[in-house]
Amino acid sequence: MVSDTHALPVRAETVAAIDAEMARYPESRGALLYALRRVQDELGHISADTARAVAQHFGLRSIEVLELVSFYDGFHDAPRGRHEVAVCTSLSCALRGAAAVLAAVETKLGVPAGATSPDGRVHLLHAECQGACDGAPMMRVDGEPHADVDAERACRLIDELA
Repeated sequence: MVSDTHALPVRAETVAAIDAEMARYPESRGALLYALRRVQDELGHISADTARAVAQHFGLRSIEVLELVSFYDGFHDAPRGRHEVAVCTSLSCALRGAAAVLAAVETKLGVPAGATSPDGRVHLLHAECQGACDGAPMMRVDGEPHADVDAERACRLIDELA
């Protein structure tokens, strides 16, 4: 890491990879999503201070980076749990019991969707269509799809997480 207060708070190798990607575009901002993914992969999330450093690195205003972080659900502005659980709540899943699945998981974890369990183990999300309507209701655990879940199975999946 570089000591400059506006330097990217990541390893030098990551900065070099971001700079190389920036060089591939006529306008460096074409590499912004790549940079945000690399930064988040290393830090776990993109705080407001980190977003400002990224903006400085790209010669952008902070709001231009913060807009991307808040728009794309793949970016996080705060630390999350070690595991991510997403319960689909779209129409097909809703018609087949997703509300009961989500309620059971919220009760088990002690947090509402959109929050991280107090022990920092699980970040719970409600998700829009996951493209698995034939297996509704479905949930993803660390990106792995689980079809035809009910409240009991959803809670067992949570129990299996380290």
